[in-house]
Amino acid sequence: MTKFKLRSSALDILLRIDKGGAYSHLLIDQMIKSNRVSEKDHGLLTEIVYGSIQRKLTLAYFVKHFVKNNAKLDAWVKWLLYLSFYQMHYLDRVPDHAVIHEAVGIAKDRGHKGIASFVNGVLRQAQRTGFPNFENISSGVEKLSIITSHPKWMVNRWVEQYGYDKAAAMCEENLITKQFSVRVQPLKITREQALYQLQQEGYEVAPSMFSNQGIIVKGNVLKSSLFQTHALTIQDQSSMLVAEMMDLNDNMTVLDACSAPGGKATHIGEKLNNTGQIFSYDLHEKKAKLVDKKAKELGLTNITTKSADSRKLANLHNENTFDRILIDAPCSGLGVIRGKPDIKYQKTEKDIANLAAIQKELLENISPLVKKDGKILYSTCTVDREENEQVVRAFLKDNPDYQVDPMFFKSLPNVIQDSYGISDVGLQIFPDDFHTDGFFLTRLCLK
Repeated sequence: MTKFKLRSSALDILLRIDKGGAYSHLLIDQMIKSNRVSEKDHGLLTEIVYGSIQRKLTLAYFVKHFVKNNAKLDAWVKWLLYLSFYQMHYLDRVPDHAVIHEAVGIAKDRGHKGIASFVNGVLRQAQRTGFPNFENISSGVEKLSIITSHPKWMVNRWVEQYGYDKAAAMCEENLITKQFSVRVQPLKITREQALYQLQQEGYEVAPSMFSNQGIIVKGNVLKSSLFQTHALTIQDQSSMLVAEMMDLNDNMTVLDACSAPGGKATHIGEKLNNTGQIFSYDLHEKKAKLVDKKAKELGLTNITTKSADSRKLANLHNENTFDRILIDAPCSGLGVIRGKPDIKYQKTEKDIANLAAIQKELLENISPLVKKDGKILYSTCTVDREENEQVVRAFLKDNPDYQVDPMFFKSLPNVIQDSYGISDVGLQIFPDDFHTDGFFLTRLCLK
């Protein structure tokens, strides 16, 4: 497949994302499976798409510098300039002349001679003069927003919540490719065996400090023999910490209230050594089936999956039923921007407020289902206080019979014991703390 088709495919994906059509990782996967892109070009396609989205606001700043009336540009022309500028500014291995040649070819194909001439002129001017710096931006928040390509409202919010330095560290970390981590299935293999086998297959590996099942891997582990035989599950280290902090023992009855896609439910199943019973729910039947499929692949028989609105689980289960409850609440996802950069531009402050209300409702409605001596693990994959600390504080204020489990902080892994994100109501992991996803978790119990 020619690079012309590769970049044209990248442009198609970017336009669909821009219209809110789907997430980048799903569209890239669809494009690869359609065989429009050869295997040798998968890496470059992924790099161009992710990079152009990740750096969208920076690229828009560049375009504005070279095209004064850029607001009138058609979407496809704007994104063609974005992806071309991305390659010219951020990718050393792609020569500028090749990028320009391909972009002009696409412009001719999709537009007309005048558009092709315009694209050629803009790209050659950038090649000749270089890209603008950011020195003329006087506002610290606006400069950080443009340099790291995070919406201004988001940067401002993080600065207000955590200070400028922490906000900047998060924004910068979100532009770096994160460490890849996997979880071993202990019913099939030990971590030591998995570490050895992956090393034998040529992977660079290290044990995770967050979970005794976790491994940090450098390389495409999807092609490893262990992944092919379902001995490994892809899971971020922060996500692994959830099941580790649930204080699980064999034969417990566990509720996973918001389960899909099933990484945490299957981890709980493994921590229970395939004993006990896990009731796993998701609002959508299709997503609940994903959890069931994952459990079967891992050989776990202690997970029952169903679709249900978790705010109404009291209609399905009696009070004081569960030893442990996991509420991995739906959230803005602002802790996983690095892996899903589209999230930055799709979420609003109103979304955060709406989600916080749902999270509080989930805690209110599900908490009566826990046994008197049971525990509730509340978690999100966001870094926003309104969805995390404030939700927990509001719940505790309205439900004085509950408290943060005093043993929660003592049972955290050693590497996290003195973490910046520890507060009186839980643990906030920031993406720059340990090069993992941003995550919040706490453990609640009755007094």
